[in-house]
Amino acid sequence: MTTKTPAGIVLRASHIAKTYDEDGLKTEVLADASFELKRGETLAIVGASGSGKSTLLHILGGLDTLTRGEVEVDGRLLSSLSDAERGRVRNRSLGFIYQFHHLLPEFTALENVCMPLLIRGTPVAEAQERAHALLERVGLGRRTHHKPSELSGGERQRCAVARALVTRPACVLGDEPTGNLDEGNAAQVYELMLELNREIGTSFILVTHDPRLAARMDRTLELHNGTLRPHG
Repeated sequence: MTTKTPAGIVLRASHIAKTYDEDGLKTEVLADASFELKRGETLAIVGASGSGKSTLLHILGGLDTLTRGEVEVDGRLLSSLSDAERGRVRNRSLGFIYQFHHLLPEFTALENVCMPLLIRGTPVAEAQERAHALLERVGLGRRTHHKPSELSGGERQRCAVARALVTRPACVLGDEPTGNLDEGNAAQVYELMLELNREIGTSFILVTHDPRLAARMDRTLELHNGTLRPHG
């Protein structure tokens, strides 16, 4: 289902609620979380450990179900889509970066970055050309044929950023994308994401505990007691 999302809005969360029910014990993680994200905007989501930040991000990406509310991505209402259709929306409109890179260990950097394009049916030669160009852009042009085990932590995360952006998605969702890096590598990855945001126009939603990264985003929201509120 396509909705009449206002022009320039790439993602909208409306009254998101999530309750887990385990053996009759209900735990409310999200109560009423709402926001809109503009095209090209960068947004940080902060909050205490266990406040539900990762759960919210998984719901926004269609990786987890919600109890109440709606999520729209590029004008598509996720709840109205089949699993296969949600997969296509994720592939075409979203990119994902995790704290731990989640690169496929048996594939090279080039093959890992090609993967989202190959899944959508891009011809191999074109996928390789686009992936190689982006790996060059993130400083890994000479590491394209190295597997993740042969890359440093910072290189693996830069490769993960390239994989998230190779499809030129409307929005990238990042879950503590620099949380596993030392200060120097974290700063490089911050700068890279912001440069690519400016160049490509992709929006970013980053869950982070790092106040330095949050301060560089256009806007910061705090998740508190299951709801989102302006931070700072």
